[in-house]
Amino acid sequence: MRTPARRIALSAFSALAATALFTAPAAATVFQQHISLRPHADIERDGTITLSGTYSCEASSPMGAVQVKVTVVQDDRYRLGLGAGDAHCDGMEHRWEARSGLSVTPGIHEGTARAMAELQEIHFGGGLMPRAIDVVAADEQEIRVTHRR
Repeated sequence: MRTPARRIALSAFSALAATALFTAPAAATVFQQHISLRPHADIERDGTITLSGTYSCEASSPMGAVQVKVTVVQDDRYRLGLGAGDAHCDGMEHRWEARSGLSVTPGIHEGTARAMAELQEIHFGGGLMPRAIDVVAADEQEIRVTHRR
C-alpha cells in the first residue's frame, strides 16, 4: 500500500510540532534571570574590544548550561559576536566581561553602536550537540565605543 506524499509531509510536520511543544524547557521561564549591558565599550591599543555588564540567574536546568553572548552592530554593516563564558547561576549578581580577542576588529570604530547582551540557557539532549538554546534574559541598547587611553 502506498502512502501519499502529502500525508507523509503532514505526519512529519505534526510530529515535529509535537516534539517542539512537549520538549520545550519550562525551567528557563520559571526562574529569575537578568542581564545588563554597560552603555560603553572600549577599544584597546591592540584593537580588541571590551564590553561588560552584570547578570544574575538561578540554577539552570540539570541538562544544560547558561552562557553570556554579546553582539555589537555598527553602521548597519559591521557585526561582532562575542562570548563572555559560562554564567555562575546562584541567584547573586555577577559581573561579566567580553573581549573580542582580535587584534583587528571587523570595522568597529569609535562612535555609537547597537549592542545586545543575552543570557542563554543551552540544553543538551544526551550528546555533545545542543538540543535547544533559549534566551532567558536580554538587554539591547545604543552604546558608545571609545578608544581606551
